[in-house]
Amino acid sequence: MSLPDLVQAKKTQRDKDWPMVRRLVEVNYFANRENPTQEQVRFWFLELRTPELLIELVLERGGSPPQLFRKRPLLRLAQAKNESLLADALLEEEKRERAADRQYWTPLKKELENAP
Repeated sequence: MSLPDLVQAKKTQRDKDWPMVRRLVEVNYFANRENPTQEQVRFWFLELRTPELLIELVLERGGSPPQLFRKRPLLRLAQAKNESLLADALLEEEKRERAADRQYWTPLKKELENAP
């Protein structure tokens, strides 16, 4: 499983998965930030969960491509170096991801519970 796929799979409603998401992306960032591929940079813009690192990424890379700002609007807070609001926005993003996971699994759980 690729790192982006693993990160996506870990975006669940479970509390224990979110620190792992953060750490997986951080490790990849620290290991590759000196000479990253474009794919890695795109991945970091879309998945970094650490306000300080997102701000650093935006500053070092001269901002993100406009399509990434549309996909992840909280990048504008990183561009503005607003760490406090960025941290709040990351929490809100996590809450939305957790809710989406819960919504996905609810009908499947009911189906399993009602199976003969």
